[in-house]
Amino acid sequence: MNAAIAPALSPAVAGTPDPDIATLLAVRPHLRMHAQDGLLLEGVPLAAIADALGTPTWVYGAGTLRARYRALAAALAGAKLPAHIHFAVKANDRLAVLRLLAGEGAGADVVSGGELRRALAAGIPPERIVFSGVGKTAAELRLALDHDIAQINLESAEELDMLAAIAAGMGRAARVALRVNPDVDAGTHAKISTGRAADKFGIPYADAAALYARAATLPGIEPVGLAVHIGSQIRALAPFRDAYRRIAGLVRDLRTAGQSVRVVDCGGGLGIPYRDEPGADPAGLAGVLRAELGALDVALVLEPGRWLVGPAGVLLASVVLVKRAGTGRFIVLDAAMNDLIRPAMYDAWHGIVPLDAVAALAPARPAEVVGPVCESSDIFARDRALPELAPGARVAILDAGAYGAVMSSTYNARPLAAEALVDGERWTTIRPRQEVAAMWRDETIPPWFATPRP
Repeated sequence: MNAAIAPALSPAVAGTPDPDIATLLAVRPHLRMHAQDGLLLEGVPLAAIADALGTPTWVYGAGTLRARYRALAAALAGAKLPAHIHFAVKANDRLAVLRLLAGEGAGADVVSGGELRRALAAGIPPERIVFSGVGKTAAELRLALDHDIAQINLESAEELDMLAAIAAGMGRAARVALRVNPDVDAGTHAKISTGRAADKFGIPYADAAALYARAATLPGIEPVGLAVHIGSQIRALAPFRDAYRRIAGLVRDLRTAGQSVRVVDCGGGLGIPYRDEPGADPAGLAGVLRAELGALDVALVLEPGRWLVGPAGVLLASVVLVKRAGTGRFIVLDAAMNDLIRPAMYDAWHGIVPLDAVAALAPARPAEVVGPVCESSDIFARDRALPELAPGARVAILDAGAYGAVMSSTYNARPLAAEALVDGERWTTIRPRQEVAAMWRDETIPPWFATPRP
């Protein structure tokens, strides 16, 4: 969720015009426009999926996911780092996505008991699961201990005391890392910055050494290392460098004091380009990790989410109508903020591309792209240059694989969208569209309420 979480909905960033459709596709090799079949994700025409499942529909590219995971893993291996990748489940928790990444060797970073259960259901072994989050409940901590997961990242002295009591009562030893707040501004969107002193996350840097020493004395607690996560959608390397340098200093201080530190959990946050700006470079991040942490003889844990899955997903939508207002127009889609909330919540910018090849080449002029939800914030794009799109025309909203479907809701009694996975030239449904009646299937009306009058 940075210096560019998503540039705002305005038509330009720092005076740079929005990229056109051809430019958007040119920098996304997993997408291409076929003269007859229209927009393809990997080898599958997205129109064929829209024909079969309707819209709105989420589509993810398995080959794209594999390629991105392997690129990150190769960068870490090339820097000769003892690092393991734990996918941030909060970015996209679909079982198919988790199973695919588990097959590549990924572990999971979870932030709730539900995510922990999802990771296990997808086949990720407990020894490859790290539990993060500022507000773990007693029940969630017991669940983590029951499954003997790899590590619990603690965020406060209060959480340490709670876990110690629970673990001792269960006769277990909890492997823990202290999440340290390094007071580093990631330069990201305020709503996704997590490493500043005023943010709710982590233990103040000045308190960490003493708390680590106390943790080593508590029954049921085995301190194994430190964790840090400064935010999301970070495309500059300097904030990572500053944070890791502070953590390295703390590791040295702890060891000087006689403490054992075996692990540094480096968090996630590596950003992606939503327009045509340069993307964050995994090799650059690996270089920073090696420079700041490589000499410490610690195992490194990385928790990428958006960088892996964001570009691999699109949201398909259909034009309901085009509303004319003076010289302007509103392109009203059947997708809405309840499906993809990022533009409404973060002023996020997403590319929008017609599925039809002819439409994609047609002259473009500015339009507002909106959804049908009864909120003024239900806007996907302002002043976006798009061709004329008639009712029934279909578009793909790009780079929607992270923080998309996982943040969907049924606001306005709109059922959750269908989801599909493309793998090369084949595809399958991984979650059907929610039935309308399913939204109230578990509700009850008190039996003493009167029958409505005719």
